[in-house]
Amino acid sequence: MKKRIPGTILLSLLAVFGLTALVALKTDVKKHNNPSRPDAGNAGLTIPAGFSAAIIADNIGSARHITVTPQNEIYVKLRGPEHGKGILLLHQNGDKAEVKMGFGDFGGTGIAVKNGYLYASSDENVYRYKLNAQNEVIDPNKRETVVEGLLNRHEHEAKAITLDNAGHLYVNIGAYSNACQVKDRTKGSPGQKGCPILDSAGGIWQFSANKLNQHYGDGVRYATGLRNVVGLDWNKQDNELFVMQHGRDQLNDLFPQYFTAKQNAELPAECMYALKKGDNAGWPYMYYDWQKHKKMLMPEYGGDGQKEGGQNAINPAAAYPGHLAPNGLLFYTGNQFPARYKNGAFIAFHGSWNRAPEPQAGYFVVFQPFVNGRPSGKWEVFADGFAGTAEQKAKGSAIHRPCGLAQGPDGSLYVSDDNKGTIYKITYKK
Repeated sequence: MKKRIPGTILLSLLAVFGLTALVALKTDVKKHNNPSRPDAGNAGLTIPAGFSAAIIADNIGSARHITVTPQNEIYVKLRGPEHGKGILLLHQNGDKAEVKMGFGDFGGTGIAVKNGYLYASSDENVYRYKLNAQNEVIDPNKRETVVEGLLNRHEHEAKAITLDNAGHLYVNIGAYSNACQVKDRTKGSPGQKGCPILDSAGGIWQFSANKLNQHYGDGVRYATGLRNVVGLDWNKQDNELFVMQHGRDQLNDLFPQYFTAKQNAELPAECMYALKKGDNAGWPYMYYDWQKHKKMLMPEYGGDGQKEGGQNAINPAAAYPGHLAPNGLLFYTGNQFPARYKNGAFIAFHGSWNRAPEPQAGYFVVFQPFVNGRPSGKWEVFADGFAGTAEQKAKGSAIHRPCGLAQGPDGSLYVSDDNKGTIYKITYKK
């Protein structure tokens, strides 16, 4: 999650009542929104025709990432332990899910089931638990440490994880900075040349998924130049790691001579990257302008909103409006949804806090079509209405905030909310 700046920002009535399905994002609303309306029967969500949504669990704690087993049970990682338990196992019975057990005395974000183990992360370590044939934890009091001592400077500290099919574990190490300034988030402060943060953060680290008691230094810096990643998934279609980067903040606040308040709200892009070992996404020296479709030089390093940069950085696979906070990424491989969704990506946008004086935005789940392992065509809002009313959304006082995504064995889509602790289940009826 992005670091909050202290203080309360008041929105004008124009900003509040000007929200009409992301007009302020300068996207084509007709292309990116769907025509269906919120329905109390669909858990208050706006979803495409033919789909239905249900709240299957509520008030379970700050539900971050989730995973669903082949037996249709749900493991939930809580941001902080509830009653001393940081992992919940939910048993589904129809359209309801009840807590079957809780264990793990640590908070965090990452969770995954792979090859007979449940993997779960705190903000410093990655653990695993042995599973039985039913993918139930055999002994919740016996956890194994896979990696320990991961950097945590209490900014962008969430350790999101994913695993490939070759025995590798991938962990985000977020940069503890906005743009690697000499004085972080200070007006006019220059950037640090040769940003020292990149030695130990601002990228994705790769570890062995099967070796215990690894230390931070045992990992491989798989990709660098990534400010912060919370949503990531392994794309089995082309056998490649995909991540969602949280873009930098405060262009106008820190460099008002180059950027307007409106640009501050809309830039830079939240980017999807397809990563190979050794890739550099360019942070903190460049940002991506989704309106110009160009890599731009950061103002801390001589940029003025017009100069291009990042000549040695990879291009994003796709780009989205600024500050929407992509916290979940899932490649859909099921057969329940219509064929156009197969192998495409769902993205859970947690929602903005820093778009004033424009309305706050996001708080929805997006679908990004893919063809042959790459984004193809316009992204579209798949599920909206988590935030509540338009006014609640515009003010940033959302009721629910999407965070994690998971696919059930029958192809259903699950969405977690880390604000009220709600789990949604979205299905399609042919």
